[in-house]
Amino acid sequence: MVSVPGIPRRAGVPSWPTAGGSDASGSLQSNDLEMAAAQARLGLPRSRKIKQGRDFRRARAQGKRVSNGCLAINWFPLPAGSQTRLGVITGRKMGNAVKRARARRLLREAFRLHQMRLTQPVDLVLVARASIVGKAFAEVESDYLTGLKRARLLVETE
Repeated sequence: MVSVPGIPRRAGVPSWPTAGGSDASGSLQSNDLEMAAAQARLGLPRSRKIKQGRDFRRARAQGKRVSNGCLAINWFPLPAGSQTRLGVITGRKMGNAVKRARARRLLREAFRLHQMRLTQPVDLVLVARASIVGKAFAEVESDYLTGLKRARLLVETE
């Protein structure tokens, strides 16, 4: 168990050694805390998720679409100053719940890592295809970035 400053340890819970990232006392090192804080800022809170069916339908009916590899990207431009929101769709043809959940996690992580590189705020709906099953994150991320480039939604970095 890793101890976090300001949060007391529960009594009776064993402290297991962790692989890397902690010193002999079991507390997090400062660079690990900084990394965790940086990743938390790139999180995906509920306010950044598309949850209502009408928003999914609007992105599909009024928005634009591009397909690439293991996913299709639907997006609907939002006014300047809005926040980009993400919705992920995985169909049952893809496989059981475990496979669908993994596909959603891979797509959400690809979005989370690259959300700051979008050119404008959009409602982004990612539709996973059956070919995503068994793919590594690097392949899914590559398909995601290529799709965004084709849609001209990605700021090019040098």
